[in-house]
Amino acid sequence: MTDALDDIAGILERTGEYRVLRRLKPFAASGEPADEPTYLGLILDTETTGLDPATDEVIELGIIAFSYGASGRIYRVGQRFNQLQEPSRPIPETVTRLTGITDADVAGQRIDDAAVEALAGRARVIIAHNARFDRRMCEVRWPVFATRNWACSCHQIPWREEGHEAARLGGLLADHGYFHNGHRAIDDCEALLALLAWPLRRSGRLGLAALLEAARRPTVRLWASDAPFALKDRLKDRNYRWSSRRRCWYIDLDEEQIEIERSFLSREIYGGILPGLPADRFTARDRFSARSDPET
Repeated sequence: MTDALDDIAGILERTGEYRVLRRLKPFAASGEPADEPTYLGLILDTETTGLDPATDEVIELGIIAFSYGASGRIYRVGQRFNQLQEPSRPIPETVTRLTGITDADVAGQRIDDAAVEALAGRARVIIAHNARFDRRMCEVRWPVFATRNWACSCHQIPWREEGHEAARLGGLLADHGYFHNGHRAIDDCEALLALLAWPLRRSGRLGLAALLEAARRPTVRLWASDAPFALKDRLKDRNYRWSSRRRCWYIDLDEEQIEIERSFLSREIYGGILPGLPADRFTARDRFSARSDPET
């Protein structure tokens, strides 16, 4: 029956009038021996009771372990881990509608903390599709995540430059002709693993190679101290953000962009005289953590 359906799908696609989405199957590495040093990576996704790490809780944790080389090739897929957790209060209806996870599903369930810490403790890098959210949720419960390198496949791969309209996981899969059961932790992990293993649409680079390159680069947060209020729109147009805690505009940049940015600030903001501006340097060890939050 599957072969017959594939034939029908192929006929529809060849007309040019239809696009067919196929269900994504779990990724399987080629099994070829590695010709470079390999490392352990984790793909991670959480489902939670809400968006606030201080008050909300993880109700599902999905992890896929894999070995990879610096080239971005994935050589082996290891343990697949997926567990539910009963929270301290009922799951909000909005979360159940989004994920399908009910109070009955999580009743009596608990994520194995020791197993999670053992996996994370051996990882060279942990990848999430919104690392700013997943990292902070995980660090509250499992402190080991604060000591790991993290990478964000949503914001550290140039999806738009590679021909995609947006970086939403389901949309990226659809652009490749696939769909998955979104908003369940292990299914989102499977989707991300496949995307990282495939070549990017325009450059042809492996998705994981592009992500690792971005994650390895330090970033610098430059603070535009005492910038004139009248020039705030010029800063906003250049993608500066406002920190309400520090009462200051800031921008996050790759290190090689700093001198260009200082020249802009001197010329356009400070009237040719550049004050000594504070700057913070981040690497994959602290990027996306609450430690790097400009509001904390």
